[in-house]
Amino acid sequence: MAWNEEENARQRARREERIRKEEEEQKRHKIQAAEKAARMMEAFLKEKEKEVLQLQEEAKTFITPENLDVRIEECLDNPRNYNFAIDRDGRIVKRTVLS
Repeated sequence: MAWNEEENARQRARREERIRKEEEEQKRHKIQAAEKAARMMEAFLKEKEKEVLQLQEEAKTFITPENLDVRIEECLDNPRNYNFAIDRDGRIVKRTVLS
């Protein structure tokens, strides 16, 4: 009976040690997952911030009611012809005359 109790105590100690190690491993995995999620969120936020800055830069050239007259004058002063053909090498082959 004493041997059985000693064996039970030894097995209990092994089981408790194994459970403690598993809990530590789970905690470590949770911490790593949280750190990875934080890094991904930080990268996502940086990317979105970069996009916002790019859009703000592009917004400077938008046509608004305030600058509409100026932009119309610029277009009338500098006409452009977008009616042309290109060959396979990217050279302009044929362009229509502005009227």
